Amino acid sequence: MDEALKSIAEKALAADAGVEARFAFGELLLLAPPDRLIALLTFLRDDPDCQFVCFTDITAGDYPEREKRFEIVYQLLSPRKNARVRVKVSTDEATPVASAISVFPAANWYEREVYDLFGVLFDGHPDLRRLLTDYGFEGHPLRKDFPMTGFVEVRYDEEEKRVRYEPVKLTQEFRRFDFLSPWEGAPLPGDEKAG
Repeated sequence: MDEALKSIAEKALAADAGVEARFAFGELLLLAPPDRLIALLTFLRDDPDCQFVCFTDITAGDYPEREKRFEIVYQLLSPRKNARVRVKVSTDEATPVASAISVFPAANWYEREVYDLFGVLFDGHPDLRRLLTDYGFEGHPLRKDFPMTGFVEVRYDEEEKRVRYEPVKLTQEFRRFDFLSPWEGAPLPGDEKAG
């Protein structure tokens, strides 16, 4: 494990009692309570021993079986220290996470993307609206409970010369494919039936 990352973890833990540090695969992960996120990000950016001035990404994960189903992960880079750190917060569907725009203005569109695709709310975001899906889109497509077919179909109607939104209609039932069957396609190496 890198001694510089170990030092950064110790300093972050000393600066904020609510933060937890983990090391995996030679990388540092800081777990923060949602109410301490902005303080931690500010510390990592401004402290002379950290200098994580490059905000590279926000992503999220959905774990519907958990009480706090969403994990929001912030990726930071310190070019001066040649180090990376991840900051992770957990939240549920109704509890907003503080917007990181005050610390890293580049978080703007990333937070909009996470809101659009997962439905995570960001408190204090100046323009929290959909970014990748259409304005009338229902639901959040990267949630685990979002239906695979979606709710509506969008198509252009040549006769009416406009875009049409129609409920999804499946004309046939889903099939189970037996890829080992000779009737399902050309045989591939390793597809021999056992037995």
